[in-house]
Amino acid sequence: MIIDVFYFMHIVLSMPYAKAEKLIRHVTLRQLQIFEAVVRLGSYTRAAETLFLTQPTVSMQVKKLSESLDSLLLEHANGHLQTTAAGRDVYETAQQILTKMVELGESIAEQDGQIKGELRIAAITSAKYFMPHLLASFIEQHPLVIPRLTIANRGDVVNRLNTHEDDLLIMGQAPDSLIAKAYPMLDHELVVVAHPEHPLSKVRNIPLQQLLQEHFLMREQGSGTRQAVEQLLAEHDLSIHPHMELGSSEAIKQAVMAKLGVSVISRYNLRLELAGNHIAVLDVEGFPLQRKWYAVHPRDKKLSMLSRSFLDYLLHTSM
Repeated sequence: MIIDVFYFMHIVLSMPYAKAEKLIRHVTLRQLQIFEAVVRLGSYTRAAETLFLTQPTVSMQVKKLSESLDSLLLEHANGHLQTTAAGRDVYETAQQILTKMVELGESIAEQDGQIKGELRIAAITSAKYFMPHLLASFIEQHPLVIPRLTIANRGDVVNRLNTHEDDLLIMGQAPDSLIAKAYPMLDHELVVVAHPEHPLSKVRNIPLQQLLQEHFLMREQGSGTRQAVEQLLAEHDLSIHPHMELGSSEAIKQAVMAKLGVSVISRYNLRLELAGNHIAVLDVEGFPLQRKWYAVHPRDKKLSMLSRSFLDYLLHTSM
């Protein structure tokens, strides 16, 4: 393990002594971490946000790394940040070193048998109504865990999956199985909702065709909820032209309560509104849609003991 961790040092020490000495003195793990984040995320700004640094600090450290290696590592081409040939070599080496350092830290942590460390979770916006509660319950059992929860739309969560920014991701629809491994966890229902005073709130077994005559409010393209609704309609040779598109479940709820139309949303997101009689669930043909939440990680990612413990907790808990 330790020999692998210091694979980079093996490379360095095999160089002519003067060059190896210069790298040992001037190249730091922090610089390699920053450079790896810039390349992986394709942006100085996103790297700064991810590492909780300022953009000038990130730029300065990449510049120092380039000077220490006496090579241009990054360049702008067609408005995009790209690596040079030397930059690609440094990026691959940095990934190897950082991966081994993470594995070394996890190995040491596992030796004392404690569940601790930083836990990075990304979840789609609809999951914000239950993920904080699950994290809080888990941390109550393991107080040495430091949570990092990111809430984003499905497109951004998929991007984070591709860039390996998180330990686990929570999604309402499993992504391509070639790039990710998905574990079904909590059940949830998608229901049709309207304002309690809507004429359909007292109707039973509403046909889908009748529902489509209403002002239909939908999430943005790519949303898991929208995909589920469109799939159900396609099975009945129906399609829909949304009256409005909104970017979050919260926006959908507010629009429904403002009597702007009907929509489909997870019942998980409606506890307060249903209890207060601010929203009504409609009795519609084909609903509720029975769905699953998924815990996801990149297929080639090796989970740490902490990540495995939280995944096991998600798979065996209920709400």
